[in-house]
Amino acid sequence: MPKADKPRDASHARSAGPLFNKELGQHILKNPLVVNGIVDKANIRSTDTVLEIGPGTGNVTVKLLEKAKKVIVVEMDPRLAAELAKRVQGTPLQKKLEIIVGDFLKVDLPYFDVCVSNTPYQISAALTLKLLHHRPMWRCAVLMFQREFALTLLAKPGDNLYSRLSANVQLLSNVDHLMKVGKNNFRPPPKVESSVVRIELRQPPPPIDFNEWDGLLRILFNRKNRTVSASFKTDAVYELLEHNFKTVCSLTGQDVPMDFDVKAKIDEVLESSGLAKERTSKLDQDDFLKLLSCFIDAGFRFTAN
Repeated sequence: MPKADKPRDASHARSAGPLFNKELGQHILKNPLVVNGIVDKANIRSTDTVLEIGPGTGNVTVKLLEKAKKVIVVEMDPRLAAELAKRVQGTPLQKKLEIIVGDFLKVDLPYFDVCVSNTPYQISAALTLKLLHHRPMWRCAVLMFQREFALTLLAKPGDNLYSRLSANVQLLSNVDHLMKVGKNNFRPPPKVESSVVRIELRQPPPPIDFNEWDGLLRILFNRKNRTVSASFKTDAVYELLEHNFKTVCSLTGQDVPMDFDVKAKIDEVLESSGLAKERTSKLDQDDFLKLLSCFIDAGFRFTAN
């Protein structure tokens, strides 16, 4: 094969050292065994369009291009995007690659079947939620995260890392831990250990208003070791729910009851749910759904629209 037709291998990343921008959280995955493991776990089909976030110098990208019909990468750093384009220039892989230069959180995402990402750790939560809400629905995502963040996605009620993010992600998807990845597999090495997870969307998606669900969880997880009842007994929560209750009445042409007492009404809802004395850190998806249903049935909303 002519020399120009062969994309450079993973060792090419070594020559790209000066390109790295620490402010963008750039840590290039250099271990070919880990690269191959990530690509294998994505179960890519020859008909798939793959979205890769933060391709760096393209060690994972090249492997994706060998398996997929098309690979679309989103790279914030124009220098790394140019390096990647150069890497496949003049090879059969070039026509299968599309490069979007920009901030992943701001660009409009194209259609894709599978997503792969060596995620910049500072945008992990925002990236995950953007993917979960993207439509059309995709088949799976194989994502590299800081170890603690990955464990947060997997955390169950009662775990120290269990959080609003855990509950939100698990409402919309199934998450599995695939592998641990040590610091020395990157150039330059990050300060923390990493993990790779696989995310698959729940199909069909749960038939609830996510904004209402998340509004409830914001209140509950503000102090997750409080009881549910205590989480609602703050002036800010009273004001929010009273305002939203009155807004809903106005929008639906209903009169606000003359004897409406927001505190008494909230207590009534909590009592009817049977969860008032439970601690948020111990509640599961069914508990949150039950609580949300009780509030909605009583005319409360956690968003004003």
